[in-house]
Amino acid sequence: MTVNMTKGQAISLQKHDGGNLTAVRMGLGWQAAPRRGLFGSRTREIDLDASAVLFADKQPVDVVFFRHLVSDDGSVRHTGDNLVGGVGAGDDEAILVDLARVPVHIDQIVFTVNSFTGQTFQEVQNAFCRLVDETNGQELARYTLAGGGQYTAQIMAKVHRAGTGWQMTAIGSPANGRTFQDLMPAIVPVL
Repeated sequence: MTVNMTKGQAISLQKHDGGNLTAVRMGLGWQAAPRRGLFGSRTREIDLDASAVLFADKQPVDVVFFRHLVSDDGSVRHTGDNLVGGVGAGDDEAILVDLARVPVHIDQIVFTVNSFTGQTFQEVQNAFCRLVDETNGQELARYTLAGGGQYTAQIMAKVHRAGTGWQMTAIGSPANGRTFQDLMPAIVPVL
């Protein structure tokens, strides 16, 4: 059963039987908002980019994004860049995390989305991130962005260690920047 998350809400990534999840997929999706013009409504392609920044004791140690598709240790993998969004009902970009293989010094993985081409989220609709149990395809949690805004990025969510397991926290913090590097000042406060 999917949990529809609200900003700041955290959920445990423990299975119903008490075991821990071993592999998850953070899926991101979006559509271009229709714009009214002289000749009616039209949409423009929106190139949003998903990134996962891996932290150890609040220090960034690795990143997975469209130009570095696999973390140095191989535990986090980006499925590829989507330049337009809104293709079908599924995820436009996805990042796979093999939780069992994430090195013990990595304590947080922060997921961001940014507009590489500089369009604001006023031009985006139906943006979401969702966490899926990669072993069986079951959606566990979904966070939907409400409303647009004059920002070009979003700190979507983080997966972080909690005791012997992991938790997911919906962040939904707006930011500005074309790349994950630009977002680092906005990421640090949510660690």
